[in-house]
Amino acid sequence: MALETQTKTVVGQFDYSDEDVNKAVVEFLRQMSEGLEKDGASLSQIPTYVTAVPNGTEKGLYMAVDLGGTNFRVCSIQLNGDTTFRLTYTKVAIPRELMVAKTAEELFAFLAKQIEIFLRTYHSEHFEAHIRRRMTISSPEGFKDEHVFRLGFTFSFPVQQLGINKGTLIRWTKGFDIPDAVGKDVCALLQTEIDKLHLPVKVAALVNDTVGTLMARSYSSPGKSGAILGAIFGTGTNGAYVEKLSKLKKPLAGEYDNSTGEMVINTEWGSFDNQLNVLPNTPWDVQLDEATPNPGIQMYEKRVSGMYLGEILRLAVIDLLKRPDVAFFKDENSSSNDWKSTTNIAEHSPLYKQWGLDTSVLSVAAADTTPELSILRQELESNLHIYAASLEDAQAFKAIAAAIGRRAARLAAVAIAAIVLQTGKLTDPELGGEPIDIGVDGSLVEHYPYFRDMIYEALRVIKGIGGEGAKRIRIGIAKDGSGVGAALIALVAAGMEKSSSTTDFITDLRLNAKKTDLTAMPEHSELATAE
Repeated sequence: MALETQTKTVVGQFDYSDEDVNKAVVEFLRQMSEGLEKDGASLSQIPTYVTAVPNGTEKGLYMAVDLGGTNFRVCSIQLNGDTTFRLTYTKVAIPRELMVAKTAEELFAFLAKQIEIFLRTYHSEHFEAHIRRRMTISSPEGFKDEHVFRLGFTFSFPVQQLGINKGTLIRWTKGFDIPDAVGKDVCALLQTEIDKLHLPVKVAALVNDTVGTLMARSYSSPGKSGAILGAIFGTGTNGAYVEKLSKLKKPLAGEYDNSTGEMVINTEWGSFDNQLNVLPNTPWDVQLDEATPNPGIQMYEKRVSGMYLGEILRLAVIDLLKRPDVAFFKDENSSSNDWKSTTNIAEHSPLYKQWGLDTSVLSVAAADTTPELSILRQELESNLHIYAASLEDAQAFKAIAAAIGRRAARLAAVAIAAIVLQTGKLTDPELGGEPIDIGVDGSLVEHYPYFRDMIYEALRVIKGIGGEGAKRIRIGIAKDGSGVGAALIALVAAGMEKSSSTTDFITDLRLNAKKTDLTAMPEHSELATAE
């Protein structure tokens, strides 16, 4: 069978039609509503206890750490109060063995050590100096820590959030598997390891990276209503959006400010439609899912996120390669190859290894518009050790990669469209036709050519949005969102901290004063001094 014909058959299996997209939006909205009403739904719809988004005037120096996938970032952020900020950060890879460690302590001790290294390098004045304390009656401890960093902890895994800095891990995703950590408060786990190192840091806020992206976008690009959605399309995928409190029917365990009438909801949309009611399911999707540590879970993420797209491509390519009747990456002789050679795949090629294809190869394939696909063919040789691939081989590889990327973008549009429709912003007369702002981050939207264009293509065919609605949806990159957004929520948490602790202490002081005979004074008194 001719390679071109068989390639079209493979490509066709990744097609996700306009009708499919619209059915998926309806199902997404249904699962969103279900998640707002009860726990245990496919879309967790987790309340974040964040009840407002920034307006760009916030100021201060804060820390943030980001455990979002295969890397760990440590940041300090100076918010300038004029929608701008200054960011300093380091990034280290998480050792593979720590992603599947026996105990939570092993991973979190590593994270705390990276915080210590960052402080020594960039904020030695805070790290080396003793924390100055001054006596103050307005503080329940009798002193104020002036040099303690408030830290926002961006933790991009499903958690049951119980307060602005409390949350228990529901399950691991993205290749992590440490059962010991499940059910534990991740902020407490990190704070324990920070305290062991005597670092001047307090974990003030627990932040999902999508919430951080939403906050950062609202800070740097404030509009009439701020951003309504923060979305990640990178190693993993998820979304957080601003929801009306009146639609949140399930009980909330922690305290929150209800004066805004809104709360940011972390959808955990990676697990959308685990039942496969509307998601596509090719043989290669099935193979991939069965080989993961969490089969049957995160089914949407496994079709959209960067962690999986390269593996889907690899599995499809391998199946085509196994066909004896298809001349794919193999030549009978050099006359059938436009480079007048014969194609050879090295035995150690990443093509033969699970997770051997990085999703970046899809970006290379999409970006190569040269007549002979010379850039892609060079990539096949240098990284996949496929030597002297013919033009026909490269065209087949590019077509399959493009079909997988386009399907991912259209599925991304499903989630974005459902959120826009859920918020009702398109029909809100108060906005007066203003843009509906959406912040996005991640390697797919940043580096995959035309990914956003393909999202808009799908948005235009969705009922309730259409061409005019799509024009109003402004999808913008929220660069360093997880760091800056976490810092903004740490700022909010610090304000809540001061307000609640001072109020509670003064109330207790007044109650105690009423019970005490203040005329009975001691003969001698000592004045405490701060050193």
